[in-house]
Amino acid sequence: MAVLKVLRVPNPVLKKKAQKIDVISDEIKTLADDMLETMYAIDGIGLAAPQVGRLVRLIVIDVKWRKDTQEKEPIIMINPEICDRSEELNTYCEGCLSVPGQYEEVTRPKRVTFKYTDTDGAEHKVEADGLLATAVQHETDHLEGKLFIDYLSPLKRNIIIRKVKKMGDRLYEPDDADENGKEE
Repeated sequence: MAVLKVLRVPNPVLKKKAQKIDVISDEIKTLADDMLETMYAIDGIGLAAPQVGRLVRLIVIDVKWRKDTQEKEPIIMINPEICDRSEELNTYCEGCLSVPGQYEEVTRPKRVTFKYTDTDGAEHKVEADGLLATAVQHETDHLEGKLFIDYLSPLKRNIIIRKVKKMGDRLYEPDDADENGKEE
């Protein structure tokens, strides 16, 4: 497994729509494992394939994981799709590995029903609320080329993008990762 480079705003790949995965190949399984390792290494709870430069419909989430306990309960979702959203809303202070160090309140449906395929090809349908519902919505937005900052005013969004650009690569990305996210 490898820690992959996470793309940051304003990288244009983050604004592109990801393609459906037709075959769950060994390459897709390896990508999922690498995405989990990356997510844990940089203290995230979710990561979408476009964030590591791969325009495929794959996300990983672990809302149970905490760095201090090392408790893990990862979910790997291939071709995730939100089927239903509640009318009731919830507001979370969201952050994003592609927008490091920046957090803003985003309002989304409180509950969602979603379906996905796992790496063994089994299909799942899940009803979620709370942090899992928010994380699934956040990560599936990435598959559509949308970031949490797109929910903000243009002024706030532009300020955040400027802040991230000023950071450069100082935070958590491996210095020796190539443009496809693989460590050299």
